Amino acid sequence: MNYVIFDFEWNNAYDYKARKGMNEIIEIGAVKLNSDFIIQDTFKQLVKPKISRKLSGRVKELTNISIAEIKEQGIDFELAIHDFSRWAGSDDTVFMSWSNSDLYVLVSNFSRFFQTTNISFIKKYMDAQKYCQYFLNVPKGSQISLANCAEILALDINEEQLHRALEDCYVTAGCMKKLFDKTIIKQFISECDADFFGRLAFKPFCLDSPVSEYYNVYKEQIFCPICLKQTRIVSDVECVNKSFKMVCSCDNCNKKFWAFVRAKKTYDEVVVSKRVVPLGKYRKYTEKRQFLNITLFIWKYNV
Repeated sequence: MNYVIFDFEWNNAYDYKARKGMNEIIEIGAVKLNSDFIIQDTFKQLVKPKISRKLSGRVKELTNISIAEIKEQGIDFELAIHDFSRWAGSDDTVFMSWSNSDLYVLVSNFSRFFQTTNISFIKKYMDAQKYCQYFLNVPKGSQISLANCAEILALDINEEQLHRALEDCYVTAGCMKKLFDKTIIKQFISECDADFFGRLAFKPFCLDSPVSEYYNVYKEQIFCPICLKQTRIVSDVECVNKSFKMVCSCDNCNKKFWAFVRAKKTYDEVVVSKRVVPLGKYRKYTEKRQFLNITLFIWKYNV
């Protein structure tokens, strides 16, 4: 089994065609390693940006990449990816990067320039950051940077060269070699197919229509907080602050309640959360908030 560690530098750009911001890849760096984690070859390529012809100040400061350098040495993204995939090698290659943010960016660039999220030449992938953190006993929910990991492992690095794609790959390779375990590494490798990349590219969103192809709020079971019997929706359903708001009535208790239902679409399912509030209590709470907002407005602007 061979390994390819890759890293991208990207430029923050606004895509007017898609009407949203994106991170456009401007440099690809990679190192190829054999089964003993010894570097066999390297890859380095600047990429000409198409979405934005200017580099952000932060990117220029971090990477020291200039537009002049890109114009002289850069090639189109499509050609750069073609060269990279041919260089990377066989289907048995495990691709890895420091955190999966580079993979997210690659998927978004594929979606923009190739109209697909399926990166067919990557069959296996692992997150090098997650692997290293396993050995360093980093608390769950926390993350360490590549530079911090290298410092903990006493690697000699040139910090001025960090944030260039190939140099970051060398540092990642150094960290991985220090912690390399042929048995444990298998636990961190994911098989990649179209579904893997589709899930990676999918961004969960809250539904704002009571009835859609994904969900029907009128079929939701909302229970009385007093007797736990099922209630009935007796009002129109509004969408307020990304939640469906409605009045429900309990025939058993003869009481009415505000019900709030939030439905979030994920790649695999719709995740639903519900909250029931006594009718009068919510009205008083709303009136109190409105009073406080008006009071703050008067105080701030001295109306």
